[in-house]
Amino acid sequence: MKIHPLGIEGAFEVEPELRGDSRGQFMEWYRWDALAEAVGHPLKLAQANISISAAGVVRGIHFASVPVGQAKYITCMQGALLDVVVDLRVGSPTFGKWEAVRLNETNRRSVYLAEGLGHGFCALTDNTMIAYMCSAVYNPAAEFVVHPLDPALGIEWPVAQPILSARDETAPTLAEAEQKGILPQFSDCRDYTASLRHGGM
Repeated sequence: MKIHPLGIEGAFEVEPELRGDSRGQFMEWYRWDALAEAVGHPLKLAQANISISAAGVVRGIHFASVPVGQAKYITCMQGALLDVVVDLRVGSPTFGKWEAVRLNETNRRSVYLAEGLGHGFCALTDNTMIAYMCSAVYNPAAEFVVHPLDPALGIEWPVAQPILSARDETAPTLAEAEQKGILPQFSDCRDYTASLRHGGM
């Protein structure tokens, strides 16, 4: 497996080695040791989710307060999607920037994003299924969202009319979220990551 850092600190693309023959296919889609070497600490697995979406559905941009935050490891199990990482950490050199990776049932790639980063995706096919492993359990009081269609972010979603949930449709813009004080601070995220590298929780 190959793990490539993206242009946003704390975000990585994971490319598995696909092995197949007439019987089917095999791959390692997650290796704790390889990821820990790239990230600098092991991913604590606390919760795993499955999401199934129709073509054109956009989910996100979701994030959690730091500490504790919620790191995620995302894989497409069926269909295809555009996976988007957004730097929502106030004070980060790439604050407000985004990167996208196409995940599908053919390339079997994954995306890892650290605590404090925002995550969203667009389903490109019907019944697109993604699995994402999380470093912390869902905590509604610490979960927030930034509007995925915020012009200031300028995310290039590959659909003309994105289908959004009511929550995402009414989410604040990046500027509004910053004004409300709900965005993570880059310094807090770095301190928390450092604590993980030294065995803290």
